[in-house]
Amino acid sequence: MADGPGTVGPVPLLIACALGIEQFALRSGRGRVETAPGPVSVLRTGMGPRAAETAVARALGQERAPGTAVLASGFCAGLVPGMHPGDLVVADETREAGDSTVCTGSGLLAEALARAVPGHAVHTGPLTGSAHVVRGHERAELRATGAIAVDMESAATLRTALRSGPRPVAAVRVVVDAPEHELVRIGTIRGGISAFRVLRAVLPAFHEWHRSLLLPRR
Repeated sequence: MADGPGTVGPVPLLIACALGIEQFALRSGRGRVETAPGPVSVLRTGMGPRAAETAVARALGQERAPGTAVLASGFCAGLVPGMHPGDLVVADETREAGDSTVCTGSGLLAEALARAVPGHAVHTGPLTGSAHVVRGHERAELRATGAIAVDMESAATLRTALRSGPRPVAAVRVVVDAPEHELVRIGTIRGGISAFRVLRAVLPAFHEWHRSLLLPRR
């Protein structure tokens, strides 16, 4: 069926994550791609900003429908005292090397996540990038900039996505360690398991955000 006046066609959604365990959680969780409002793929980029940049550029270079929405997801380190493993971070912007990328529909995402994962705090604010795992005093330094969480791939993912053409972009991360809950190894400590379970539950919220992109434009 052809699109009616004022509507847009299906917008593909690319969910980018770094680790195999993140990809597994996103692919195996509740609200699988069959319930999505458009084509959805989960891309494992590998760790670090360079790997994310390379993988996302390659994926979007092959896109058949320009304007694919891109959502960076996976685990992150919380920077705000009082955060716990399993808390959710919705970026209103991502930052790296003095530059920032504004995210699309962060308020809608935060509301959708609160419904999808009840009982887990949802934090909205700047998500900063790092080329390495952040420990100790570096947390306080990043917190002083106003950032609420840090990861290694989101900023590079969204920057690269927009470099490939205009499109909706967003970042949602699950806190796997925090100032009072530093994690040593993912999957062997309770905090890591809690974060994994939350990541498995986020897809309905991602689909709701994705669906909002298909609504008639006024």
